[in-house]
Amino acid sequence: QCLLSGSWRSDTSCRMVVSTLDKDNRFSGFYLPGPAAGYSELLTSPLEGSQQDTELVPQPTFSFTVNWRLQDSETARTSVFLGQCYVDPKGEETLHALWLLREAADSPAEDWKGTR
Repeated sequence: QCLLSGSWRSDTSCRMVVSTLDKDNRFSGFYLPGPAAGYSELLTSPLEGSQQDTELVPQPTFSFTVNWRLQDSETARTSVFLGQCYVDPKGEETLHALWLLREAADSPAEDWKGTR
């Protein structure tokens, strides 16, 4: 259990689709924004990540990066997600994650407002 391969939906109806994990527990896939996320300019965006070996850890941690694709924009945005997969007594899997969003800044003086 807790293999990230497949499709996952967030509380805001965003969806993450993950390919099969390779032998090093790395994966790729794509992230689709949901209507509740409020970002109509976001397109389906590629993601890459990794998770702990589920043979060693039954509720593994994971991380992945999304390089956002935006409609008609040259603004570069990247998000990093870090979390853990949990399995309840009924076998239901749930992902809990924190994220950071980084937008490109015009200069070092503007750097402070680039991360949310």
